[in-house]
Amino acid sequence: MRTIIADEVPDGSNVSRCDIGHYRRSRCGQRSANNPVSMETMNTRQYFDYIIVGAGSAGCVLAARLSENPDIQVALIEAGGQDDAPEISMPVAFPSLFKTQYDWDFSTEPEQGLAGRRIYLPRGKTLGGSSSINVMIYIRGNPVDFDDWAQHEGAPGWSYREMLPYFIRSENNERGRSPYHGDAGPLAVQDGRSLHPIVDHLIEAGIRAGHRPNDDFNGASQLGVGRYQLTQRNGIRCSTASAYLHPIKDRKNLHIFTDSLVHKVQFHGVRATGVSFQRYDEYRTLTAETEVILAAGAYASPQILMLSGIGPAEELGSLGISAIVDLPVGSNLQDHLLLPICYLTDERSLFGAGSPEDAAIYQQGRGPLTSNIGEGGVFLSTSGDTRVPDCQLILGAAMFHDEGLSAPFDHAYAATVTALKPTSRGKVSLRSARPDAKPRIHHNYLSTEEDRTSMIGGVRRAVELLGQNNLAGLRRAPFSVPMSDAYDDIAEFIAQHTGSCFHPTSSCAIGRVVDTTLQVLGTEGLRVVDASVMPSVVRGNTNAAVIAIAEKAADLVLGKPTA
Repeated sequence: MRTIIADEVPDGSNVSRCDIGHYRRSRCGQRSANNPVSMETMNTRQYFDYIIVGAGSAGCVLAARLSENPDIQVALIEAGGQDDAPEISMPVAFPSLFKTQYDWDFSTEPEQGLAGRRIYLPRGKTLGGSSSINVMIYIRGNPVDFDDWAQHEGAPGWSYREMLPYFIRSENNERGRSPYHGDAGPLAVQDGRSLHPIVDHLIEAGIRAGHRPNDDFNGASQLGVGRYQLTQRNGIRCSTASAYLHPIKDRKNLHIFTDSLVHKVQFHGVRATGVSFQRYDEYRTLTAETEVILAAGAYASPQILMLSGIGPAEELGSLGISAIVDLPVGSNLQDHLLLPICYLTDERSLFGAGSPEDAAIYQQGRGPLTSNIGEGGVFLSTSGDTRVPDCQLILGAAMFHDEGLSAPFDHAYAATVTALKPTSRGKVSLRSARPDAKPRIHHNYLSTEEDRTSMIGGVRRAVELLGQNNLAGLRRAPFSVPMSDAYDDIAEFIAQHTGSCFHPTSSCAIGRVVDTTLQVLGTEGLRVVDASVMPSVVRGNTNAAVIAIAEKAADLVLGKPTA
């Protein structure tokens, strides 16, 4: 059997005298893995203690933690390939990865709440998963989110007090250790290195609009306005692959299979015994002597479960799949929406970044090429709740339109609106019994009055911020702004311009599909560990929470004491 072992991403390279367009075409100054992929002919090992499906944010964590014991044999199976694109490492270039080989390129069914549009849903298809293509914002969610899981949503053991040690364990924060942060974990977290002056003006506008300054959204309070911390190291993306996987790629007990599409989990009765997968035109079955762990994300984990006979029996039967366990797999799907409000400006934005000067200071780990685009943000309550936000604004010095699929063509700045605690619920289901068919995804966005009210309130607060006097000199003309403050005009604007914030969760939720140890109900030797197990979506970007979930899951799998 042949396996691919990932090459470690170096911290430095040679970016010089090339704009981003040329950088993408020729990999001028590649700051990713600059050695050819290493291919090793392994023995024909078929048996492993643990098989992990998906080398994304959760899978990389699990692979690193479980393989710390040299006596445990671990297989990590990833459908995508190496994380060797230069655009993965260069933060500002992440939108150029959309709809490429590094993206699953999902989309929703027509969404009635968004004018019948199909919404684009990128998901990372490479080592590191979506942490290799995301916006790198390090937000954990609100403590209330986890306490609600434990107290009201059937997930005892998952409170904020019990999760905080895992956030701290995962984190290597450049600010140092504190009651809220760690400085010895694999995941690099740092203040942004771009510090675009337009974002400074937007933050000042937020303060003028009544939001208090906040330099740590993961600290004592989430509410306020400020700059985000990012999952970067020296201005370079720090994905879970670069944080957890590349440093330990040479462990003899860790076997990494890339370009390998898992077809199904194999069962003997209700016990998971292994997985079957396809790599190019070769079909293989690996045996798990202890557990199979699905870490394929909120769309693919339920898809694999259903292909394997774990899911709604009637729906599976209609596709010729015999149900092993009848569970509501794929239901309870949740996501955050993203609505950009954008103005053109005569000031220099991130449009056109990539000059020789930009490339030169990128070598020093700063400047516009290190920008994650959404450099600043606001967490606010449209309802007046002083404890928790219900809305997030992301502030950036760039044009954002067409769901991020069209490149900027002018200088602009934006505030994007996200309703943080949606009550709408969607569903992932099978399109066919073929494992290479994309799942049917219906998020059912804005299907409740609560969600529509929250989004409209968020738009009004964003327009208020963008209308502050200190921004008057920046505004040239509106680019993407509601016609008026009237309810109907805002509702129409939302329906026509809103896309996903790319935070799908809860399709295999604790209490519905898995138990509090993340074992799939009614089965043996099978767990799910990824965003799909969240009982409800957290208030904010989801990547940090997924990493912490995987850190806790590693202790659960190994039978170690948990916090």
